[in-house]
Amino acid sequence: MATWRQSAVADQLDVIPATMKAAVYRGVNDVRLETVPVPEIGAGEILVRVHTCGICGTDLKKIATGSHSVPRIFGHETSGMVAAIGKGVTEYQVGDRVMVFHHIPCGQCYYCRHKTFAQCETYKKVGCTAGFEPSGGGFAEYVRVMDWIVRQGTVRIPEGVSYAQACFVEPVNTCLKGIETLALQPDETVLVIGQGPIGIILAILAQRTGAKVITSDLYPQRLTISKTFGLGNVIDASRADAVVAAVREQTEGRGADAVIVAVGGNGLIRPAMDLTRPGGRVLLFAQTVRGEATIDPAAVCVDEKTLLGSYSASVELQEQSVRFVMGREMDLERLISHRFSLSDSVEALRLAAHPQPESMKIVIQPGSEWEGQSK
Repeated sequence: MATWRQSAVADQLDVIPATMKAAVYRGVNDVRLETVPVPEIGAGEILVRVHTCGICGTDLKKIATGSHSVPRIFGHETSGMVAAIGKGVTEYQVGDRVMVFHHIPCGQCYYCRHKTFAQCETYKKVGCTAGFEPSGGGFAEYVRVMDWIVRQGTVRIPEGVSYAQACFVEPVNTCLKGIETLALQPDETVLVIGQGPIGIILAILAQRTGAKVITSDLYPQRLTISKTFGLGNVIDASRADAVVAAVREQTEGRGADAVIVAVGGNGLIRPAMDLTRPGGRVLLFAQTVRGEATIDPAAVCVDEKTLLGSYSASVELQEQSVRFVMGREMDLERLISHRFSLSDSVEALRLAAHPQPESMKIVIQPGSEWEGQSK
């Protein structure tokens, strides 16, 4: 039987349980559904009852590589309902529907002044936790949102927008940052390699710049989904040399002005550079695991190709990403192929780590158990 406690905060949603379920990371490829304490909140903080949390590739990387100490509770694409507010919180009320960022930079350090926000030490300090070392915490029933995130990284969900749609704000921000880094022009052609959910979002945002967008993927099923979002210029990469031939044909033999690598692994970096015209750009978006890669240095020096990287979100794009998602400029919820209850979170993470041709965005929805339905 669940135990309950009265919370010593300014306001709360009914009573807050003393314990909750969470998917706890215990080691390399070892995540377990456990009962843990509901996190206590302090002054200036809020407690959010999680409804939906998307599974991100960076979560999967940390679980698979053992890059972080244990135990931890991951999950940072989080939306839910404010369950309690700490003393001094005036911006939010119990019952508000919100999504939360987990990183917010200081805005004053060397890296912030140079707009490299993801390298800011404050940015690297995670401001949301379901217990243990702060690691996002969205794979749990409740998450504690710390004061600086409450002030700068918490966003209300408007009426009529689902929790599932709202959980895309942070990943959309990362994609907007990548497109801004690439600085596409309306007369350019961009190839997006990979049509998983992130690849599709990147392609849609690239298309909004006026650039001509070509997409490719090994799985025809994903290209079919891509087409339903209006991305009709697709290449089946499972056919040998199909991508090279199609890109050359559509660019008068030059190659793409820009290529976005939206698939993990380093093996696609050299092919992406080969598909780029002299003077063009390659954006590495999914290469988050450190290691070595093969490139042609003369492609950078002699052919003047530029290799770019983009990682995590930008605070400067927060409002733009919120408008895009909350204004439903893209029906992001259609990217969700699988919804799992928190009780099935281990299975959800396993599927996300081994994606199938038909699997796209996978979300964990603790709220499906307290709301009675997934919204």
